[in-house]
Amino acid sequence: MKYQIISYENVKAQISEFRPQSGKNIEYHVIFNLTNPQLSFEQQCRSLINAINFFVQEQQFNKAFAVFGRCFMSDPTNQQETIEKMLHNTLLCSISFVGQTPLDGSKLALWLQLQTEGVNGIDDGIPFFENNGYRHYRTSIQSMEIENSFLQTYHLFAEMEIQLNKRSCSLVKNCMRTWLFVRDIDVNYKGVVNARREFFEKHGLTAETHYIASTGIDGKGMKPTTKVTLDAHCIQGISKEQIHYLYAKDSLNSTYEYGVTFERGMYMDYGDRRQVYISGTASIDNQGCILHLGDVVGQSKRAYENVEALLKEADCTFADISMLIVYVRDINDYPKTKEVFDKRFPNIPKQIVLAPVCRPGWLIEMECMATKKMTNKTLKEY
Repeated sequence: MKYQIISYENVKAQISEFRPQSGKNIEYHVIFNLTNPQLSFEQQCRSLINAINFFVQEQQFNKAFAVFGRCFMSDPTNQQETIEKMLHNTLLCSISFVGQTPLDGSKLALWLQLQTEGVNGIDDGIPFFENNGYRHYRTSIQSMEIENSFLQTYHLFAEMEIQLNKRSCSLVKNCMRTWLFVRDIDVNYKGVVNARREFFEKHGLTAETHYIASTGIDGKGMKPTTKVTLDAHCIQGISKEQIHYLYAKDSLNSTYEYGVTFERGMYMDYGDRRQVYISGTASIDNQGCILHLGDVVGQSKRAYENVEALLKEADCTFADISMLIVYVRDINDYPKTKEVFDKRFPNIPKQIVLAPVCRPGWLIEMECMATKKMTNKTLKEY
């Protein structure tokens, strides 16, 4: 993986570049951070849009186009409508929006994934990216204004299943990754967990089959009545043989042992690359016990050691990481957390946000993506 940083006016772009052996369909991940927090929100928005436009005009990136984006905001109720309109006028891809405050003092940040081959399109209102026979749906679904988090979560999964069925797909076969953003997670997470478990059991997802890689984390939607938002990555055209799950049982326990239903990580093999999703990972041991209670530095180190074990199971290392996100429960832990992650991952694009983790004793959680070169002539390239 190649890393670099480019500075624009009021914006820093952290960039990873994956180039397969064939040289085709180069993949970039870019995290745009505002560097002048004194600017007003609208000024920060304009600076971000200008930076995106300058980035895609750079000679080295001018064949790349965005296939997915996530915007982190400090106040979605007042901010989302403005930045959503500006981003959708600039980027022709699926973009999700989440209320998770960037902890560098700015009001927003943006993660983009870009490719150099393929096409973006709209399938009955749902954006997709398609290349070489694979169609990637990156969806973000806001829950209906139902009274509690259980019903909202169940509705979200039911709606996703309906949309997948319309495209000859299903949650079981085609959903690779989910993110559940939960408003006031200490109150609403139990309903999310119970609804997901019930829905999965109904559709044949059990401890004996498999679950789905996932992050369940505090995150606010634009409407105060929205308790849960579901982001997902689903792939039409992928086969069962291409999908593998990660456990690292010497380092972590199975999630179902403490009542939750997600996979620690997974990877997809294509002819030219292996793409890895590591779920939200915290400071626990292989019995599910929290390690380093009250110590954010110790928890940070244990979290990335657990991630390292999961990556190793996918035959990857930290050198294959394309981007990472760190979720911090207490804003006062940001300086120590930043110091730890800057020291261990000085070049990898990363975003640190304020987002309480689903278990009160966890002070931080991290997730990442990784991509590794492959040569497998029996599989289609990405």
